[in-house]
Amino acid sequence: MTISLQDIECFAYHGVFAQEKTNGNHFRVSVSISLPLTVGAHTDQVEDTIDYGKIYDIVQTQMAIPANLLEHVAYRIRTNIEQTFPQVEKVTVSVSKQNPPVGGTMQWATVEV
Repeated sequence: MTISLQDIECFAYHGVFAQEKTNGNHFRVSVSISLPLTVGAHTDQVEDTIDYGKIYDIVQTQMAIPANLLEHVAYRIRTNIEQTFPQVEKVTVSVSKQNPPVGGTMQWATVEV
């Protein structure tokens, strides 16, 4: 079974350059979690599965901690999800930064862990 949260919107202060740390930027985070079929599929009770709200809170908490690299942020999110929900088999996290400072026009830069 897979549970996915797509394009969670965040405003954060990640980046190598001083301007990124001061002005911040818009980010999107997507999370995909693979796990065995949960009891919740049978019981229809939220306490028998992974709570989407807790995943969202993990993302927001980790995005609020400034970092130089998107790789680091994505890794922290993935690790926190794995520690919070030991029943997961696989977690994929992508973090995208809007219009990164690359000296040209770009919509998003994305890192996936």
